[in-house]
Amino acid sequence: MSSPSLLVRHEFLLRRLHSLTGLVPVGAYMVVHLMVNSTLLTGVSVFQRNVYQIHSLEDALVIVEWAFIFLPILFHAILGVVIAYGGLPNLRSYPQSANYRYVLQRATGLIAFAFIVYHVFHLHGWFHAQWWLDYVAKPLGGANFRAYNAASTLGEAMASPVILVVYSVGVLACVFHLANGIWSMGITWGVWTSPAAQHRALVGCGVFGVLLAVVGMSSLFGVATVDIDEARMVEDRMYNVRVESGDVKENEKKRAADRSERETSRRSEDGSAVVSQLE
Repeated sequence: MSSPSLLVRHEFLLRRLHSLTGLVPVGAYMVVHLMVNSTLLTGVSVFQRNVYQIHSLEDALVIVEWAFIFLPILFHAILGVVIAYGGLPNLRSYPQSANYRYVLQRATGLIAFAFIVYHVFHLHGWFHAQWWLDYVAKPLGGANFRAYNAASTLGEAMASPVILVVYSVGVLACVFHLANGIWSMGITWGVWTSPAAQHRALVGCGVFGVLLAVVGMSSLFGVATVDIDEARMVEDRMYNVRVESGDVKENEKKRAADRSERETSRRSEDGSAVVSQLE
């Protein structure tokens, strides 16, 4: 007779750690992340100041990212897939709203995880090692974000309508998964136990989800409508002022190539393509 699996042996602990990491730090980080991104609507300089504040952690930022963001996300996502695999949806037999939310919770969890993996690669390339960025991430279309040219590089990276659609679906999936997950977490931890309390919590989580969805869509709207050239000028002025004052260390890796370099690179690529066709 085979021994029970790890999930079965420690189901009580693992399920509570799963729900807890979904709220803190993963859920809390997502809320802050969307709120910071939405400040782009108030102006490029405001958004850039927020990014400077985040990157003021310098080398410690990598440790913070992995310890409090990436590892908890991986734990929550992998365990979530295991839990979802063992679930038995019964919409055909019991087509109640709770069962629809049950199925959507698991579906949006899978979508959210796939989106986060893509999002981190698309903007940051997954890893910060220069060889990885130069020979893997950038050739595959990743690592497009530059912290000291935050708004303009976001605008360039998300100029395609297809990418905006992908981000819209991904953000909405993350928002639903968090809002509905808070409701189910309250049941798991015994916060709301009576039907009346659960109904009130459901309404509250629904309102929270709608508001967060508005914030998320606002951030995407801000990115889609940013004037890249104007944003680049504002960002470069802010960078020069901060370097001169000593608030920021010079770091060209966190800056985007200027217009002349980008145009030279583009012409070189176009010329290579023409030569290749002639050959």
